[in-house]
Amino acid sequence: QVQLVESGGGLVQAGGSLRLSCAASGRTFSRSTMGWFRQAPGKDRDLVAAITWSTIDAYYAGSVKGRFTISRDYAKNTVYLQMNNLKPEDTSVYYCNTNPPLPAYWGEGTLVTVSS
Repeated sequence: QVQLVESGGGLVQAGGSLRLSCAASGRTFSRSTMGWFRQAPGKDRDLVAAITWSTIDAYYAGSVKGRFTISRDYAKNTVYLQMNNLKPEDTSVYYCNTNPPLPAYWGEGTLVTVSS
């Protein structure tokens, strides 16, 4: 059974930092482009950042560019999202998945709340 389990969310003040982790099990994702997505209440789930299997290329949404960094650890089959200078508008549930995402791989996500 393939699982992607997100962790690392929490409550942080504006300007603070958090590091999210996505631990994969059931298969290796070493040849997959992986992405972090987020969904705020009443809004669509959007791609925030993605990283290719080679780690040469990374994509960032305009709203997070320069503040977020995506990385991966092949040995741990884990993808990370370092989030710095957080803003209240970053408040969302954050999910990881392949990019493009596969419906069966959505996990429960991890909630990030940024207070002003």
